Amino acid sequence: MRKPQHHDRTSLPHQLRYALRHPRRIVPHLRRRLRDRRLERQTGGDHVAYYRAVMRHDTAHNPEAAVGSATHDRWLALGRMQYDYLLRHGLSTGDRFLEIGCGNLRAGRLVIAHLEPGAYHGVDISPEILLAAQDTLAREGLQDKRPYLTLVRDLRLTHLPDASFDVVHAHSVFSHTPVEIIDECLAHVGRVLAPDGFFDFTYNRTEGPEHQVLREDFYYRTDTLLALARSHGLEARAMADWDELPHKQSKIRVTHRS
Repeated sequence: MRKPQHHDRTSLPHQLRYALRHPRRIVPHLRRRLRDRRLERQTGGDHVAYYRAVMRHDTAHNPEAAVGSATHDRWLALGRMQYDYLLRHGLSTGDRFLEIGCGNLRAGRLVIAHLEPGAYHGVDISPEILLAAQDTLAREGLQDKRPYLTLVRDLRLTHLPDASFDVVHAHSVFSHTPVEIIDECLAHVGRVLAPDGFFDFTYNRTEGPEHQVLREDFYYRTDTLLALARSHGLEARAMADWDELPHKQSKIRVTHRS
């Protein structure tokens, strides 16, 4: 099982130790810090607007890197890992599937191929990454599956009908999201989730102080997110079998109460 992180990455001792171990990353980190401060000023503290600007910048350079894959092989491997996990947990061809933060369809392309036509809905806050998702659809020859790709301004899911999805999925979304936006999503996801459906999301786990790095990477204690889901009348549990896989994030599953 993956070991939880105990240290605060924003502390000066951690940053100094990290710099000594990885000197080649110092200059890229400083460039990222300057970029993020500029974008923060331009977006006036609105996190969704800020992260939309981050995605615009990163997607222009490399859509696969923008969703967190350093290489194409890693993009393929992470997509396959997510898809295989969903299959082991019962994803069927007849399911209706919603992917929050679908990106350029790293896992979505495999899910779309598996499902019946029209059963996949992907939403994202970034218009640029949704254009990259269209490129993935064309490259994979998935047009006949008729997936829905929708630009959204937030995670309230207001345009979607009640009880309409058997599986809701958010990979590496809450790892970049402040707690108030996670709370907003959890307050609304139960409405679109089918009675017997489940919502899986990944997050950066810590057993130390909860913190964020450059407003892009957020670290939460598991109990914080479990309690947040339960505060909205949902059941929630940590998925230990996901922690056995080669991925840095942990996973929580949310369902309706029995």
